[in-house]
Amino acid sequence: MGATTFERRLIDGMTTGLGIPDAEVGIDGTAVLRSRYPVSEFAAASIATAGLALAELLRALGMPSAPVHVDRGLADVWFGWAVRPDGWERPQVWDAIAGDYRARDGWIRLHTNAPRHRDAALAVLGVANDPAAAVREAVAGWDAEALETAVVAAGGVAGALRSPGAWAGHPQGAAVAREPLAGIRSTDPGPAEARRWRPVPDRPLTGLRVLDLTRVLAGPVATRLLAGLGAEVLRIDPPDWSEPGAELEVTLGKRLARLDLRTDDGLARLRELLAGADVLVHGYRADALERLGLGAQERRRLRPGLVDVSHDAYGWTGPWAMRRGFDSVVQMSSGIAWPGAAATEPDPDARPTPLPVQALDHATGYLEAAAVLHGLARRVRDGVGTASRLSLARTALELTSADVERGPLGEAGEPASTAIRTGWGAARLVAPPLTVGAAVLRWDRGSRPSGATPRSGSSSGSSATSPPTRPRSGRPTTACGRCRPCRRACTCARRRSRAAPG
Repeated sequence: MGATTFERRLIDGMTTGLGIPDAEVGIDGTAVLRSRYPVSEFAAASIATAGLALAELLRALGMPSAPVHVDRGLADVWFGWAVRPDGWERPQVWDAIAGDYRARDGWIRLHTNAPRHRDAALAVLGVANDPAAAVREAVAGWDAEALETAVVAAGGVAGALRSPGAWAGHPQGAAVAREPLAGIRSTDPGPAEARRWRPVPDRPLTGLRVLDLTRVLAGPVATRLLAGLGAEVLRIDPPDWSEPGAELEVTLGKRLARLDLRTDDGLARLRELLAGADVLVHGYRADALERLGLGAQERRRLRPGLVDVSHDAYGWTGPWAMRRGFDSVVQMSSGIAWPGAAATEPDPDARPTPLPVQALDHATGYLEAAAVLHGLARRVRDGVGTASRLSLARTALELTSADVERGPLGEAGEPASTAIRTGWGAARLVAPPLTVGAAVLRWDRGSRPSGATPRSGSSSGSSATSPPTRPRSGRPTTACGRCRPCRRACTCARRRSRAAPG
């Protein structure tokens, strides 16, 4: 069974935006995500785009033609939770006061999962502690956009609910509409030895080094897919960062480490890791790496031929280009959560109606993975690096521009899954939604808490530890499992700084 007309339209737009050659995609299975927006089709199309990018890379590597197939039902699951606890409960995803609140003239969402973001919101509201009732009472005394402005100015994250029309007329909405889906451009040529990975048809990214500087949720989705194709993904977190509700999903298949980039030692180690990477995926605000002395030009100097992929919340131009944001907040700002499909003045008591999953994050993540795979294909063919920039707000336009009558939806059944071991306990991993030729999506490391060091026989999986190695100093040691043996910069817990994160 092939893609629907609308799925085909979405795939055409996404592949064109990324510069990926188009091809036929087999899509079957039953869509189950209920929304006034075609979220299931959006999920299938973004995953298919990543598959087409992989097929392009396989061709560039001289491998046989690889048909792309996506299962709609499994795509819907992977846009939610694909790793399912077996006999225990997933940690809470949301902070106690994160959520939608009724302001004096509308609705606003406070995103408070990070302690500093929670502290900023509470300080603006004048609430000493964080009981939800006190927060509700304080928010009710503000106009929504005024509170949004104040929280953002204090270093927090908030989004006032806007209608689709208001967002289209907003300076930031207009700026995002002018941006490409993924501003991909070729950069400097890499040395002949730049392509160090050893691709094989079933594990095409074997040996590829990916440096992951991302948080929930888009970037980790991208690097999770790369890990599933065999890449060696090293995720770097600040010393005290934690996202317990999502770590079960976002650490799958990855090595984990912590670095404090506010210290000279931490920054020096990051530079060494970057110099040894094939791919960099990052989700910092536009100026963050610049302020660390790691702007685009310096990254290319450290690693000629680098495939550099980044994303942000609200786009790369316009007055909100530097604004923090997350999927649920962008849904509010951009009008996706506006109650009613075409209403301009809804019932003021009608709550926002967000998407059933964090679809902007997941779709952007698969498009980032596609940008990486396309960049690798360019490097194989042309010997050059690439730089790509995406955003949640721009990805949202692919969804909201849809004008389609949805077909009938099915009921979610129990998907096929396999048993895995994680740092929390036994779990089931839902079958992947994507197949591309002989390539096998498989994750050899189980999920675990950020910064956790896998040990032999631990729940992280049998491949999480490495044999003793001899570093440059000649002194034997045992690799911690977070960094590749003999890598110049070990990032294990014994050597990291414990200062505040950057």
